[in-house]
Amino acid sequence: MRLPLIPHPSSPPAGLTLEVEARRAGRMLSLEYVVAGPVEMVRWPQAAARARTDELWRTTCFEAFVRTADGYVEYNLSPSGAWAAYRFDGYREGMRALEITAPFIVTRMAPGRFGLTVDVDLPEDATDAVGLTAVVEGVGGAIAYWALAHPSDKPDFHHSDSFALELP
Repeated sequence: MRLPLIPHPSSPPAGLTLEVEARRAGRMLSLEYVVAGPVEMVRWPQAAARARTDELWRTTCFEAFVRTADGYVEYNLSPSGAWAAYRFDGYREGMRALEITAPFIVTRMAPGRFGLTVDVDLPEDATDAVGLTAVVEGVGGAIAYWALAHPSDKPDFHHSDSFALELP
């Protein structure tokens, strides 16, 4: 199922729309993000090594959060090919690297359209609750925060109510 992400009211969408399709098969989460509109106005990270990299969220980055039995995990997926995965014990607590197979991020660019697809490994204790999000930086430096739900007055993808999708 393809779902629309909505920009946080405090961040301008710059004429873009963003949708994501998520599917779960066992311990694999398959994601396809699609940005439509004036994609040439987005600051796309330069191609980089397919390596674990911290702080990808500081520029255009696609993310997924999955609740676990005792906390949650976060995946950061950059159009550059870099990625990160973290496990948390609770709300922004106990952050540490989540050991997964390095995901292979595939991107496609066409006039008015950008797509990113990836499969990520889920931990054994992953639940059905998922939060799908994106950070989109414009060429002028403005950042828009996109999510299925924005439960607070400031963008906060870690908020428990942001885990708005139930994937069987």
